[in-house]
Amino acid sequence: MIFQNLGQFIEALDQKGWLAKIKTECDPVLEIAEIAVQTVKKQGRALVFENPKGSKIPLTVNLFGAHNRLLLALGVTSYEEVAQRIKEFLTPPSPATLIEKIELLPKLMEMNRFLPKKVKKGVCQEIIVENPSLDLLPILKCWPKDAGKYITFPLVITKDPETGIRNVGCYRMQVHDSKTTGMHWQIHKDATHHFWKYREKKKRMEAAIAIGADPATLFAAVSPLPPGIDELLFSGFLRKSPVEVVKGLTVDLEVPAEAEIVLEGYVDPEEEKLEGPFGDHTGFYSLPEPYPVFHLTGMTHRKNPIYLSAVVGKPPQEDAYFGKAIERIFLPLIQIFYPEICDMNFPVEGVFTNCAIVSIKKSFPGHGKKIIHGLWGLGQIMWTRFIIVVDHTIDIQNLSETAWWVFTTFDPEKNLIISDGPLDALDHASNFEKYGKKLGLDCTKPWREEGRTRPWPEEINQDPEVVEKVKEKIKGLNL
Repeated sequence: MIFQNLGQFIEALDQKGWLAKIKTECDPVLEIAEIAVQTVKKQGRALVFENPKGSKIPLTVNLFGAHNRLLLALGVTSYEEVAQRIKEFLTPPSPATLIEKIELLPKLMEMNRFLPKKVKKGVCQEIIVENPSLDLLPILKCWPKDAGKYITFPLVITKDPETGIRNVGCYRMQVHDSKTTGMHWQIHKDATHHFWKYREKKKRMEAAIAIGADPATLFAAVSPLPPGIDELLFSGFLRKSPVEVVKGLTVDLEVPAEAEIVLEGYVDPEEEKLEGPFGDHTGFYSLPEPYPVFHLTGMTHRKNPIYLSAVVGKPPQEDAYFGKAIERIFLPLIQIFYPEICDMNFPVEGVFTNCAIVSIKKSFPGHGKKIIHGLWGLGQIMWTRFIIVVDHTIDIQNLSETAWWVFTTFDPEKNLIISDGPLDALDHASNFEKYGKKLGLDCTKPWREEGRTRPWPEEINQDPEVVEKVKEKIKGLNL
């Protein structure tokens, strides 16, 4: 099923019994967040708070805090379905004849039908707020030492002033007052590169914030797409239908026409304000730092909007399900660069930037080390502080099996790589911000050419015939 807006998705969750509607008044300051945290920890239902204290607008959280809900949001039964579609588009056959080239054209043209579709009117502009104020929204304060309330699931829309290329990113926004917020654009993000260009031109940067878009667009906004790839185009690809967009009322930007709430405004390139601390997905408070300031100039919404939020903190939280979906869906993209990679696992406990486990089909000496260095130069994997590489015979989705292999076979003298490089802006382990040491563990079975002189012991495995024979016997035993 393709969901055109957030309301349709929430209704589908309700029909399946996957949604809890809370009529009791609950406080957006700490209370709602704690309810959400306790719910996601026990893999509970999605939540709608119909009477958040201080606001007439209902609030929803933990919509995607389970794999069955996220799969429903993407309209698939497994993440591999999406991964296979990506793989087919990224690796089209090489036509040898004119007829084959002609036959390939419809496939190449198919992406055009996923381009965002411009419309004159959108339900996101049904209500135009005459005196826009952030006080109208049930914005959460999640943790006691947070610097204030934070918009935690905004789709921040900006445009490159030179190329006109759009970016839709998810960047937290600390509420400074009823008209201004922080704009947490980290140094490596596309929106930051847009901002720097406006700063060089000494021009204000327009921005639009969509709160509560359709599920595919929400997923696209948090996905690690290559630079220059329009998130709304990717959303159309996921939905198999284009995202309708409508021009903002006070900004020269297009916003999802089916969004729940839209904030319009600008960022002054000369203005910064201290942002943070914020209880982040690392499980620690990110430290206060100066960040740009967003000024609210316009606000529109549907007739009966719902405010979408998310809570992050010590894993696992709702974002863990997004991270795992991204891991499975984008594996084919990584395999285009490194086809020898068989599987990848970004453990939830590593918050998707601290640790990656990779299995490969080893075919030459130093192959594991090649993969480690290669991944440190590939997109957002450059931030990964630990990369562990094992042979394809190890099931890296089974952390117990992986730990057994690593702990019993790793030789620090020959298989340890220590390197310097960029780190995530939220990485607090390094002595320096955004830069530090990284560790690679080549745990593939060592070859003689790599310096192994002792015989490698044979792994214990039972005779397959005995395994099958015992399976049948166990069925009849009361064990």
